[in-house]
Amino acid sequence: MHALPDPKAPRETGQRLDHETRTAQIYEAAARVFCERGFGQSSMSDVAAAMDMTKAGIYHHISSKDELLFGIMSYGMDLFEERVVERVESIRDPLERLRAAIRGHVLLVTRDRPKEVTVILNEPVSLRGDYREQIDRRKRRYVRFLNQTFRELRNQGLMRDIDPRVATFALLGMINWIYQWYSPEGRLRDTEVAEAYIDLFLGGLLRPEKTSDVSS
Repeated sequence: MHALPDPKAPRETGQRLDHETRTAQIYEAAARVFCERGFGQSSMSDVAAAMDMTKAGIYHHISSKDELLFGIMSYGMDLFEERVVERVESIRDPLERLRAAIRGHVLLVTRDRPKEVTVILNEPVSLRGDYREQIDRRKRRYVRFLNQTFRELRNQGLMRDIDPRVATFALLGMINWIYQWYSPEGRLRDTEVAEAYIDLFLGGLLRPEKTSDVSS
């Protein structure tokens, strides 16, 4: 799995940072800037200022603003695939698989709150060309995973007569909007939000006689 080097690597005074480490720090700073200001309202000068570098110094490591956005989103997708998809896709029971996927997805958005994932949610149409196609291709992997899980639930007679594609995008819409309203300093713990989403979504998805399985 491709991942950026650790963006929190120390900046040691008097030592020349290697290209990979400095590039990672630029991605980290750019993710913060794009989260705070939005991609369209941010410039390479803003990223340079956040890094206390010149624009020429930034361009020594990164060729364009679009490349920055793509790198940030790629790393965000790495995190999502590692912490959500790869942990649940081998679960055989579709109901347990779906429950685990909802929990992992919600906790990634609420607990870890990685800026790279926030940029993916904030800037879905800002990428262009091949960069956008590469990210969309990775997103489609998760859509297919959810679709397959819903089809299995329907084939087992557990799910209401709901099109799996509708269920897939309804779930994605519910979870991906959490970052807009959830605060770790609020009265709800991240685990409470995750369990509430599981109960709410599965309560509407499963056939009435199967709703007792929601909290099992």
